Amino acid sequence: MSNLKKLKKRYTVKIPKNISLLYCDKKNMITLVGPLQIKSLKLKVKSFLIPDSQLIVVTQIPFSNISSGSLKNSKKLQGTTVSKIKQAVIEVSYTLYNKLNLVGVGYRVFAHERLPNQIYLKIGYSHLVYFKIPNDLNSFCQKFTKLFLFGNCSFDLLTHTAAQIRSCKLPEPYKGKGVLYDQEKVMLKKGKKI
Repeated sequence: MSNLKKLKKRYTVKIPKNISLLYCDKKNMITLVGPLQIKSLKLKVKSFLIPDSQLIVVTQIPFSNISSGSLKNSKKLQGTTVSKIKQAVIEVSYTLYNKLNLVGVGYRVFAHERLPNQIYLKIGYSHLVYFKIPNDLNSFCQKFTKLFLFGNCSFDLLTHTAAQIRSCKLPEPYKGKGVLYDQEKVMLKKGKKI
């Protein structure tokens, strides 16, 4: 226990009371059971579970024998493992969401009537842009200029889908037109002076 106290506080993760934690040392796995879903993580470094205080302590000790070059990366693996566990705690506890705004004259987003989880965008091109939303996500169009993505899925899938929709029309730096994240500010450039 004295060795565990020497570890820095940033390498410990506090698990809330409403989440059950299953730890398998043989398979190097942690499974989090939350109110919304179940998430499993494969670990590359050893972790210790302190059941009294609901803490997970992540160490730099790898599970298998590795080379000296990989041993230098164990500090990076320790930080990555901590952030993955924290992200998994959020994913099993809350419904994740992301908002996108369409800025520009005539820019609109519509949900397809016949095809579920499909949207189409009018974003200044001569054609409509169709986009298929993954099955784990739901979409809601608000005021034809706001798109709301939400679901009980991984944070990576949600942000990747939002980034793909945003890449259909990136905000341009002169008028700020395009698909923007909610609360995103575009630094505008000055136009040419005659």
